Amino acid sequence: MTPTLPTESELARRKKAIRASAHSARKAQTNKNEISKRITDSVCALPAYQKANSVLWYIDVRDEVRTQHNLPAVLASNKKIVIPFCVGNDLQLFHLESLDELTPGKYGILEPDHSLRNVITKQVSITEVDMVIVPGVAFDPHGGRLGHGKGYYDKLLQQASESTTLAALAFQCQIVTDIPMQYHDIAMDWVVTENKTYPDIHSSEHPAIRTTAPDELT
Repeated sequence: MTPTLPTESELARRKKAIRASAHSARKAQTNKNEISKRITDSVCALPAYQKANSVLWYIDVRDEVRTQHNLPAVLASNKKIVIPFCVGNDLQLFHLESLDELTPGKYGILEPDHSLRNVITKQVSITEVDMVIVPGVAFDPHGGRLGHGKGYYDKLLQQASESTTLAALAFQCQIVTDIPMQYHDIAMDWVVTENKTYPDIHSSEHPAIRTTAPDELT
């Protein structure tokens, strides 16, 4: 007998509950600076990071695992450093070479200066990136990821090369037993916390992954 799939409304309720719990836990996390450094040190020690020629780093906002402290070091490396910024409902990518290229944007979030965004040599395609450092609200040990629900990263990562490594940064308090995954959700190869680096598990092996078309989910 074929098991009954959860409806869109049931999945939405589950995701909302997980987001609320993870947001609270992340906000209450103490020693964010110290713990974030341990997490970023761990992701930089991964063999995949060591081998990568180009790496996409997010710039932290609010209670995310902090990455800004790490930018001077990664910029001094021999890697091509890329950062995302929002244009409408999509993420665009920028080749960052100096912290001086960043200015506070909406809500004070550091973004590439507007005067540089249309410079051809600064524009990057996700297909050129070897490794992506991904933020998120909650994760599970299998690589399942739950974002804010806007789909910015899912849309971007759907265009990435199959060889691109996806590594999420999270506080241990953001790890839950299982994230309900749908056809458009992208699972991570690695989830790095202050306590553990969860192993490489391809998204197709995630127990909740769905590859059916949207109209088959209801």
